[in-house]
Amino acid sequence: MSEQMIQVHELRRSFGATTALDGVGFSVAAGEVVGLLGPNGAGKTTTIHCLTTLLRPDSGSARVAGFDVVDQAAQVRRSIAVTGQFAALDEMLTGRENLVLFGRLLGLDRRAAAARADELVERFDLGEVAGKPVRTYSGGLRRRADLAASLVVDRPVLFLDEPTTGLDPRSRRALWEVVRQLRADGTTVLLTTQYLEEADQLADRVLLIDHGRVVAEGTPDELKGRLGGTVCEVRVEDPRARETAAARLREAFPDLTEDDDVLRVAAGAGTLTEVVRRLESAGVEADDVTVRRPTLDEVFLSLTGSAAGVPDVAGAGR
Repeated sequence: MSEQMIQVHELRRSFGATTALDGVGFSVAAGEVVGLLGPNGAGKTTTIHCLTTLLRPDSGSARVAGFDVVDQAAQVRRSIAVTGQFAALDEMLTGRENLVLFGRLLGLDRRAAAARADELVERFDLGEVAGKPVRTYSGGLRRRADLAASLVVDRPVLFLDEPTTGLDPRSRRALWEVVRQLRADGTTVLLTTQYLEEADQLADRVLLIDHGRVVAEGTPDELKGRLGGTVCEVRVEDPRARETAAARLREAFPDLTEDDDVLRVAAGAGTLTEVVRRLESAGVEADDVTVRRPTLDEVFLSLTGSAAGVPDVAGAGR
């Protein structure tokens, strides 16, 4: 059995009358990338803050890299790297100067800090901008430099709290490659994100958190499978034609559902052929017919009642 690098049991944290964590529990194995997903206010960031010793839990327990987050906080901090939602770099310094500074603050001598900065500049593809002030960097470059700074000293556990929020798709994918490299090197990663595609791409397992509790966990494929496998979707924009199509398809597929201009049925062997045949017999020309698996967005919505990144007004957590 793989060593458990993060172990959380019945973790609770409140802010006055507001309950942020209400018995959160999960574990993360060594070398695993786990995505922590939930609506805004579900408790994701509070969980990260407790595990990184920034907040003291009210009750429950948690261990990171074998150390208790309350009784052995100093050892936990020496075992982790953290990249938050906002870059922690000095904008007046160059990217390389920031890396050297972080190295010195973390106990490296001048020569070792400089050598490590050079390694990270190459690893994170920052060579062209390493000598420029951070204030001139794009959002994607800032995030890469910030992640590099958090890894100046090798740590077995990395916490990424919404690291790609606000980045353009190209910068986001570049950061994904960095996370994949870290996983290949054996780093354990706990990732919070509002992007369901990000979790689908990177996570070995996904934890869905809502109202301060873990409501589901599993691989992305396992969670998608909870919604019943593949679906066949028929998009008909014309309302009258859509009504005709729905009536004809419902004869064979009583579980048919409608969502705006899309008709949806569970797909099995022969479903697509039967759908097309019935549309033709009804004289309906569909704008699009596709067969696909459920997305993590649909799993998320079905389990939490909120879309990713949308505040849950009934929720209390952060």
